Amino acid sequence: MEFSEAFRAEFHRLCRWRRDVRRFRSDPLPPGTLSRLIEGAGSAPSVGLSEPWRFAIVASAGVRAALIDNFETANADALAGYEGERQTLYAGLKLAGLREAPGIVAAFCDETDAKGHGLGQQTMPEMRRYSVVCAVMQMWLAARADGIGMGWVSIIDPDRAARDMGVPAGWRLVALMCVGYPESAQDEPELERAGWEPREGTMARVVTI
Repeated sequence: MEFSEAFRAEFHRLCRWRRDVRRFRSDPLPPGTLSRLIEGAGSAPSVGLSEPWRFAIVASAGVRAALIDNFETANADALAGYEGERQTLYAGLKLAGLREAPGIVAAFCDETDAKGHGLGQQTMPEMRRYSVVCAVMQMWLAARADGIGMGWVSIIDPDRAARDMGVPAGWRLVALMCVGYPESAQDEPELERAGWEPREGTMARVVTI
């Protein structure tokens, strides 16, 4: 399959605009949007063709409330781990859109399914979870191409979140994603704009061996 130079340029632009969104408009997503994005994620690569990803769409107000409480507890613990100016800066950061985002999707790795017969996993069993990350990233880019933002919430107790969502015991949370239309269009990371950390060029982290 050959892609045009114009397509390649647009793809690189899409990657740049794939930002972690924490500020969402209240507009609802069109019916079926989350299902369509999740279905598209299924063409991502997976170790041994294991397809270990399992997705949960959070539709229950009670589950959303439990996730918000989980985040707020974990966020308070994280805040306590900083001191001085860094603590003040952290306290002012917007780190999740769990209240505002019209959609919440959780991506799990099924650690019990035998699909793939363990191919490629004996030496690196974490490849199953990496496969889920690939699916999430594919979903993220597809969402951005539709003008939809996603934000990955990692300040959360994953075991508590899995219990609150009532998923099978063998599912391990990989990503909790807020999904919706961004409040504003930004191609710079919010943490960079807030002064938390500057972004470095990728080549600064490359070595030749």
